[in-house]
Amino acid sequence: MIRATRILRRDALSGGEIVDRIVLDHGDRHRRRMAMRGLGGLAFLLDLPEATVLEDGDALVLEDGRLVWVEAAPERLLEIRAPSDHALKRLIWHIGNRHIPAEIAPDAVYIGADHVLAEMVRGLGGSAEPVERPFRPEGGAYAGGHAHGHDRGHDHGHDHGHDHGHHHLDHGHGHHHHHPHE
Repeated sequence: MIRATRILRRDALSGGEIVDRIVLDHGDRHRRRMAMRGLGGLAFLLDLPEATVLEDGDALVLEDGRLVWVEAAPERLLEIRAPSDHALKRLIWHIGNRHIPAEIAPDAVYIGADHVLAEMVRGLGGSAEPVERPFRPEGGAYAGGHAHGHDRGHDHGHDHGHDHGHHHLDHGHGHHHHHPHE
């Protein structure tokens, strides 16, 4: 089976033969090694030196130089808005305190669909509306390696593609926070 051993980031794409494409949700875009099949049927082995987040618009470079386009799949998310910029910043702080992946847009924040967090947001005066769109969360302060957002570099042994109301709170990092949801 042919292997994909490198990623060509979208801002570095300047040609090359795109022979297929894969559409992956946020959880499946964080990989090191995995058998994959493109929408056009091309089977290949993703075989990267380390676990890496594949971004929407990147390309996987096959051993023979051909490219497989990466697209972010639409996912069930919450679109969080607030009545003022200050109120939105306050909501972002509360969301960030839960260590969950979040995509920050100019006037909204997007997180995975979670009824507990939706109620928290509404209780703090914001809106949390379900939407379906690609999820492109922030990379975190340590995007080159370990991301503090707990969505990279840790294998929790379960699928992150489902709606779940639990949160990962202690991963042996030596920090402990008191969270109202503990």
